[in-house]
Amino acid sequence: MNTFLSIDALRNCLEGVIPASVATCSRDRTPNVTYVSQVMYVDQHHIALSFQFFNKTRENILANPLATVLMVDPETAARYRLKVRYLRTETEGPLFERMKAKLAGIASHEGLVGVFRLRGTDVYRILDIEAVPGAELPRQLPGRAILPALRQCSDRLQECASLDGLFDSLLDTLDRQLGLEHSMLLMADNPGAKLYVVASRGYPASGIGAEIPFGVGVIGIAAREQVPIRIMYAAAEYAYTRAVREQAVAEGLVAALEQVISLPGLVEPASQMAIPLLGIRGLVGAIYTESQQECRFSYDLEDALVTLCAQAGLAIELLQLSDEAGNSHAESPEHPCLTDNATDAAVPLRIEYHDRDHSVFIDGDYLIKGVAGAVLWRILNDYTERGRIDFSNRELRLDTRLGLPEISDNLEARLILLTRRLAERSPCLRIEKTGRGRFRLVLQRPLILIPMNHQNPAA
Repeated sequence: MNTFLSIDALRNCLEGVIPASVATCSRDRTPNVTYVSQVMYVDQHHIALSFQFFNKTRENILANPLATVLMVDPETAARYRLKVRYLRTETEGPLFERMKAKLAGIASHEGLVGVFRLRGTDVYRILDIEAVPGAELPRQLPGRAILPALRQCSDRLQECASLDGLFDSLLDTLDRQLGLEHSMLLMADNPGAKLYVVASRGYPASGIGAEIPFGVGVIGIAAREQVPIRIMYAAAEYAYTRAVREQAVAEGLVAALEQVISLPGLVEPASQMAIPLLGIRGLVGAIYTESQQECRFSYDLEDALVTLCAQAGLAIELLQLSDEAGNSHAESPEHPCLTDNATDAAVPLRIEYHDRDHSVFIDGDYLIKGVAGAVLWRILNDYTERGRIDFSNRELRLDTRLGLPEISDNLEARLILLTRRLAERSPCLRIEKTGRGRFRLVLQRPLILIPMNHQNPAA
């Protein structure tokens, strides 16, 4: 291979802006040249070509695995010739899903929705790269320097001493240092095979508590396959605000979609990217960012976010373990009562709880469901029955009444979700952190608890 050229330095040619051409040869040495919709970077030694409807190319490559790929830099018009050897075809898995999502954007951009159907991802080993002589345009000056911005983002994460602070710091740095104005952070509910929003930036509504199942849209696919997914052009089937529900219906996942809290997002994003947050124990969550600008997210930016998310995933796990190791006994006040000048004469808050899905309604308005709903109902009952307002994460983890999954369920993240939903929806009822792994219930109105027992209606 040419020692001065590497595929890492030529990834700009692989964005699909200018289609590449691939030359193959039949068993009797008859050549064939055709355009290929997508050439994807795999690693420094491999690329992948989209397998769609090129019957002659397919026939040739199975008979003779050697091929030549000609690709063009869309910025300078420089041309490069790759000699490659066919290795295998993948019809499912991370690489296939990455190419499928990217191809959907290219098809939409070219007006070929429904024509481009990915049948497989052909993986090739790169044997040689050479520059093709010809006129070239000068390369434009680079925009925002990504490595210094990444370093600043990393420094900010190291300063975070709480999970709540890390959530906000992560999205703030994406906006300020990398210019990613529209983003959201989602945590994984692995037992439920879905993610839920805990923070967002750049949207009219926060969408805190909105959910998306694994495998649905850019975020769900990135989570399920645990790989980054990046789309450079608008793709209707990957636009959440318009098409995720239809896709979920088609896949039988409509029951898993959040029915009340809308997922934040641009109506028609032109670029999308989702990066999984991974830790030692597996999937922790995902970062999603989008833009109204086509080709907004480059390979270099994807690399930077993958690096940052690796650090964030481990940091989240460490902060969770730290909270779980907090004090096991919560302190009770000397005179448990309503706080913040609340009076018994105030109009009571009507809290309705449905045991079917642990959903909670406050004065008839939906608040939350699932683990967070079960936790809120538990502490409200402890308050009304025993006058308690102080609690610990550990006692909730050990409470068999809640039926919590294993430690990987991110209890601390659930409490942050609950805290933020209460702050948005009910100023008279909130929870406040009082120390490592401890929190306090704060009320401004008396309570009326209304249990709705769907599992045993006679109870």
